[in-house]
Amino acid sequence: MLTIFYVFASLSVLGALGVLFLRSPIHCALSLVGTFFCLGAIYVMLNAEFVAVIQVLVYAGAIMVLFLFVLMLLSSKDNEKYVNKWSIGKLLAGLLSLWIFVQIASLFTADELQLGPKGAYPIEIVEEVGSVALIGRLLFTDYILSFEIIAILLLIAVIGAVVIAKRRFQ
Repeated sequence: MLTIFYVFASLSVLGALGVLFLRSPIHCALSLVGTFFCLGAIYVMLNAEFVAVIQVLVYAGAIMVLFLFVLMLLSSKDNEKYVNKWSIGKLLAGLLSLWIFVQIASLFTADELQLGPKGAYPIEIVEEVGSVALIGRLLFTDYILSFEIIAILLLIAVIGAVVIAKRRFQ
């Protein structure tokens, strides 16, 4: 089981690197889809089947269709003009990302992993109630404002894509 985890984790990291370093926006989006599928497989290994299905349906399905739609509408024929130049900002962002990665890796390689306090929903309660019911209850009670804000942001993104595409073709 650990070997399968390492395979999917490696594939998801490679997919994320593909998102960063591939030149074509379409290839970057497809690499992101592959990363989403690998993360979904990791969720299945963690016995979070509902989260895995939502990961694949919502992100790899709906959100990536939206991204590809916008990319196809807005892409121009002169993509060759854009070259990956390493500015000081990109270099600093890369070094900061490397430092954060080393810090997180040091947490997992320490002799004693310090875990936080047990949450309000330990595994016994989740198994009794069911993860789908618990997620639904939390989503529509404690996190309803966040849920509605995300829904409005997605609606604004769709409207923005339509407005930009309409202006471009008129």
